[in-house]
Amino acid sequence: MKKKILFVIPSLAAGGGEKSLVNLISQIDYDLYEVDLLLFSRKGVFLNAVPEAVNILEVPHLHRIFVSKLRTSLKDFLTSRQIALAYSRFMFTLMNRVIKNTTLSEQYAWKYQKRSFDTLEKEYDAAIGFLEKSSIYFVVDKVISKKKIGWIHTNYSDSGMDSHFDQPYFKQLDQLVTVSEECAKSLQDNFEPLKNKIKVIYNIVSPKIIKHQSNRELDSNFTYDMNVTNIITVARLSSEKGIDLAIKACGKLVEQGYKVKWYVLGDGSERENLEKLIKNCGLKEHFILVGVKENPYPYIKGADIYVQPSRYEGKSIAIDEAKILHKPIVVTNYDTAKDQITNGVNGLIVEMTEWGIAGGIEKCINDSSLREALISSLSIEKLGTEEEINKLYEIF
Repeated sequence: MKKKILFVIPSLAAGGGEKSLVNLISQIDYDLYEVDLLLFSRKGVFLNAVPEAVNILEVPHLHRIFVSKLRTSLKDFLTSRQIALAYSRFMFTLMNRVIKNTTLSEQYAWKYQKRSFDTLEKEYDAAIGFLEKSSIYFVVDKVISKKKIGWIHTNYSDSGMDSHFDQPYFKQLDQLVTVSEECAKSLQDNFEPLKNKIKVIYNIVSPKIIKHQSNRELDSNFTYDMNVTNIITVARLSSEKGIDLAIKACGKLVEQGYKVKWYVLGDGSERENLEKLIKNCGLKEHFILVGVKENPYPYIKGADIYVQPSRYEGKSIAIDEAKILHKPIVVTNYDTAKDQITNGVNGLIVEMTEWGIAGGIEKCINDSSLREALISSLSIEKLGTEEEINKLYEIF
């Protein structure tokens, strides 16, 4: 009999955790496992990439009402005399407006959001909250399962999450999975009594699939200028990804006379602020926010340099993808950078400032022997991690 597995994640919007999930479930042996996927919102750029064998559960009716516009939601709940849910919806909005830190607001508002979910009727052999915060809280509070697993995709110490809030949830998990040794150390530092529950499973990436998809054509309205150095970054437009630092670094390069165009694939809450910064820096012709691309690989393949200007990361899937496509890579010196990049060997780790980023790019532009050495190192590095699925099977 097949084991019944549930994955929970808020949506399949563009993001490292979301892509990691799609890569993982694409490797599962469906002769052995029956897989359900619960999304709080059935949308996202990776939705079409979910294998046909996966059963995507319907978003619960009450939750659909809960996440509709505040006025509509309150009206529907009050009309149906669901006073407690109307109160929870109002408090959920209030918490998110009062607490400006979105990470903390997602944690603290869960006690109101969870009232829009009933406990799932189906029982599972294993349930996985595949993203920190609400995915894990849902598995603990609303799922009946023999094993419960939480998946942390970031360096907990840098994430801004409240460990006192997470402690009682993590204690109820059978396993706490994270994506790198540095992330595991961070969890151990914050949750020392739970250290025996912590396990590292690297993000699954397939060089065969990535190289195949990189050979597809770019969108008809997109072309690289072969007369400039084309730089690319794949990242959500949020503060921790450091796109503001990238814009300022681009400005430094342009000031010094370098002919560069820097493209960012991704979207997010900081888009408007970043567009203003680009305009204020006079970089509209040099720094382009492309938006989300379901297949970023032709864009990475066609660029000259890949840059990850993040303030913190768990383990960046985008960096692994750039490595597979043999791009010279520049990353900032966030805590987990050394889990993927050996400075001067398969990439450059630079200071987390616009000057540091610009300096790393300068080296890649000016030193052809350095570029060739970085590419050569990547060409012999073992980069596929498909076998990581076996670690998950062991947990099951």
